[in-house]
Amino acid sequence: MLYWLTILSDGGDFFNLFRYITFRAGGAFLTALVFGFLFGRPLIAVLRKRQGKGQPIRDDGPEGHFVKAGTPTMGGLLIVGALLTSTLLWARLDNAFVWLVLFVTLGFALVGFADDYAKVSKGNHKGVPGKLRLAIGFVIAGVATYWAMYVHGLNDLDLAARVEDYDPLSGRLAFPVFKDVLLNFGLMFVPFGMIVIVGSANAVNLTDGLDGLAIMPVMIAGGTLGIIAYAVGRVDFTEYLDVHYVTGTGELLIFTAALFGGGLGFLWYNAPPAAVFMGDTGSLALGGALGAIAVATKHELVLAIVGGLFVVEALSVIIQVLYFKSTGKRVFLMAPIHHHYEKKGWAEPQIVIRFWIISLILAMIGLATLKVR
Repeated sequence: MLYWLTILSDGGDFFNLFRYITFRAGGAFLTALVFGFLFGRPLIAVLRKRQGKGQPIRDDGPEGHFVKAGTPTMGGLLIVGALLTSTLLWARLDNAFVWLVLFVTLGFALVGFADDYAKVSKGNHKGVPGKLRLAIGFVIAGVATYWAMYVHGLNDLDLAARVEDYDPLSGRLAFPVFKDVLLNFGLMFVPFGMIVIVGSANAVNLTDGLDGLAIMPVMIAGGTLGIIAYAVGRVDFTEYLDVHYVTGTGELLIFTAALFGGGLGFLWYNAPPAAVFMGDTGSLALGGALGAIAVATKHELVLAIVGGLFVVEALSVIIQVLYFKSTGKRVFLMAPIHHHYEKKGWAEPQIVIRFWIISLILAMIGLATLKVR
């Protein structure tokens, strides 16, 4: 919205700053951070009053979690609110990728909100049926992937007319390191993109099991994808790094900066011992957003590296379930894997901080794929 202030600029004054994505990204970060600090306590007070007993604690969970009884959930409303406000205020609203990522974020936030509301109102951990939640998620992801393919197709037409030997990107999968390889999925890219977005949303949801565990890796992954989005959205950067240019993705840096600021504002209240949980409202929304950014920037495989912690958390559940059904035995003491380490006697802050470190290392590896070939 504030981008339109550039019409008041004569080219060298204060209003000219609003042309720069980096300036607006800084504004989005600060706006989201202030939003979190301002509305955090009032939101927690409202949630605590309306929810009474707070998020239901599973009887079969780690023993140390019973002290968390009474902690309100749906704190993801704070992050989503900060994200939405900051992005609409600072991003260019004529950018299709901005609206695509906001669509996925809000869509999954609504699914998560319904799930959280059902759990709190019933007083148990059974929310919206899993199959229904997955079905709605796949619909949202399907619309978003087809939307991304359409926008990529328009960009392909424009660039093909101006660039000799241009390789179209719509419906194609790009590979890190092997940068000249493009696998043409055609329309089959839609189900692939659906799996990426829904898988990302649910992997973050599974990770959100300890105070502060999910939000920092999401911020790290989001910040990394924001840098990638900015790089692939600039011709000069893509020529230097020898990566595929995707018109318009630079604006997604505004969204990821807002995510980082809103995430910090939320972490202030989610740090151990948490005053509020993000709930499915936040975890599904943020995970879906990461998947949507990866699809928009053509970095779906890099997401698996940057969000490697989420991949491991999800795989630990899948392996545990499949192995138990086939043998009647368990691979882990408890899944997801962060509960395995709880059962082994690791303190909660120890698990959280070590997982943060792993996320940061994976982010560095993901960023390195921009240059390595």
